[in-house]
Formats: sequence, C-alpha cells, structure tokens
Amino acid sequence: MGAIAVSAYSYMALVPVIQPPIMRLLTTKHERLIRMKPPRAVSHTEKVIFPIIGLLLTCFLVPSGLPLLGMLFFGNLLKESGVTRRLANTASGPLIDTITILLGLTVGASTQASEFLTWDSIKIFALGALSFVIATASGVLFVKFFNLFLKKDNKINPLIGNAGVSAVPDSARISQVVGLEYDSTNYLLMHAMGPNVAGVIGSAVAAGILLGFLM
Repeated sequence: MGAIAVSAYSYMALVPVIQPPIMRLLTTKHERLIRMKPPRAVSHTEKVIFPIIGLLLTCFLVPSGLPLLGMLFFGNLLKESGVTRRLANTASGPLIDTITILLGLTVGASTQASEFLTWDSIKIFALGALSFVIATASGVLFVKFFNLFLKKDNKINPLIGNAGVSAVPDSARISQVVGLEYDSTNYLLMHAMGPNVAGVIGSAVAAGILLGFLM
C-alpha cells in the first residue's frame, strides 16, 4: 500500500513533466488554437441536486466506492448548500490539512526500506507511469475522435483531453498552461475542470467495481 500511495502522489507531482510532451505530440497547432464556447451558467438548484444524486447512485451502484465518492459529494453539498459555510470552510481548510498530515504519517510508517525498496515497488512505479502515459494519450485521442462528429463551431480543444486523468486540479492547469502557450487569450481551465472531476469520479467507480470483484 505504501508503494502504491507514494507512486500515486509522485505522478501527480510529475504531471507538468509527463503530460505536456504527449499533448503536443498528439495535437496539431490548429487543434491547440480551437476556442470553445463559454460554459453555460449553472443554477443553484443544479449545484445542490448534483451531489445528492451522485451520492445516491454511488450507494446503489458502487457501494464500495463510498469512502471516496461519498466524501467528495458530501463536501460539495456542504459548499453549495449555502447554509453550512463554517463546516465548508473547516472541511476545506483545517480538516483537510490535518487529514493530509495523518495520511503522510501513516504512509511513511508503512514504507520501511526492507518493505519498500523491492522489485515489486519498482514494478508498481513502472506500471503507474505507463498507465499515466496511456491515460493522457487516450484522453487527447478521444477528443480528436469526438471532434470528427461535431460541427465546426462546436469543436472541443484536444488539450483538455489530458484532464481526464484524476489528478485534480493539476491536469486542468496543464491544459490551461499549454493552451496559453499558443494563444494567450484562450482560457481552457474551466473547460478542463469538467473532465478532471469526471476523471476522479470515474477512477473511484472503477476502483470500487474492482474491489467488489476482489472481495
């Protein structure tokens, strides 16, 4: 578990190194300059209903994913409900800082040299790096494939395809940074946050299904 956790955090830290070369390799200059329509305004009612429906679907379809998705939707509901401001501020500040410290301590305590510096750990790092590369390339290529069926005015910038990787919000920031390199007025961050959060939800659902088969 320690090797997996360290690998996951290492790849999240290496997002600015791993993803941009793949994004540039798989896209043309014309595709990087695609300007997308501004996201539509989302009503307060939709913002409140989304985490409730998401939580219910998780309970019924992937109950083993509740530890992650349940907390994600609960935190979102605290923020969007508008009546739990103190709880939302605590959860997004002191609470998450405390949990991060405890997580770091527990992961560190499980990574003694005799257990961590093994061939199995190296294999985990290699498989993780390979999966990260494949996920990034697949996201960009899927957007390019999707654009084949869209009208010219509705094309999607393939640079946001990398954000499907569940590294929030780093992958979305990379979409923004790479996009600004070719057009300093083309802001892709909010467009990229959609697939970025969807990547987190999709990864948690996939992990929950896998755990369901293994347990």
